[in-house]
Amino acid sequence: MRIKKSRVAVIGCGLVGSSTAFSLVTQGVCDEILMIDINEERALGEVLDLRDTIKYLDRNVKVRTGRYSDCGEVDIIVITAGAPPQKGQSRLDTLDVSAQIIKSIVDPVMKSGFDGIFIVVSNPVDIIAHYVYTCSGLPKNQVIGTGSALDTSRLQNIIAELVNVDPRSVYAYSMGEHGDSQMVPWSSVTVAGKSLYDIIQDNTEFSGAIDFDEIVKKTTKEGWEIYNRKGTTYYGIATACVGIIKAILYDENRIIPVSTLLEGEYGEDQVFAGVPTILNRTGAADILEIHMTTNELDQFHQSANVIREYSNKIM
Repeated sequence: MRIKKSRVAVIGCGLVGSSTAFSLVTQGVCDEILMIDINEERALGEVLDLRDTIKYLDRNVKVRTGRYSDCGEVDIIVITAGAPPQKGQSRLDTLDVSAQIIKSIVDPVMKSGFDGIFIVVSNPVDIIAHYVYTCSGLPKNQVIGTGSALDTSRLQNIIAELVNVDPRSVYAYSMGEHGDSQMVPWSSVTVAGKSLYDIIQDNTEFSGAIDFDEIVKKTTKEGWEIYNRKGTTYYGIATACVGIIKAILYDENRIIPVSTLLEGEYGEDQVFAGVPTILNRTGAADILEIHMTTNELDQFHQSANVIREYSNKIM
């Protein structure tokens, strides 16, 4: 009998990568974590620091440094390496540099014999996920971008605060680009099963108080609100990433809005975009197509076109 260990490699040991590893360790999600970075001393420093947490946790997750050649033995690779946007830039402005970095990672990883699942965090994430898919040659279900998973969390927090409920009781999706063109299908938003439209209609105190366009704008700019105060974001995206990893390793069939390849869904083809996706041990198992109004579908197409335009520049 052979008992297989679950292994996750984190490529990029900056704040997002190290926070992802920390969340994996504290939640005891997998058996082993490999920390990989072009700066090997930085990777070793993160490993030593993470090991110091084990005594006070419920599980002894093994943490060690690794190289691309070690990736043939891992189940999931998280790519956080890339070029962070500077103040005044959009995520799309980092595309050229990030693509070069990704190419230098994916080629040696695939030479290791890797046949697991890539989770791409690096921005612009929808385009970089598509690039990883193209460079790796893996099936589409094995390449996933974190997409609009974080935006959805931000959206639910904003709605929950407005109607005074726990954000976990809000069911809403931000979709399309993880960026300025993202959209929200408001016709499908519910709070514990009740339509948000009905809640507004039944509660006069909400009438005129909820500006849907302003909520989308606030969701889109939330990352910059954090960036302007502390220089970058990492806790939210790291925790979202670990939620995706758990759904895969634990075979949960959980629905999370991630960036995956569309092949006819929502009337789009050959573009990675954030859509509600069923995640299990196979990766992106299936796409949930929610019904949208004509206007909402137009907004989604506009967002997909933004992603496609930039994807074409590096494919």
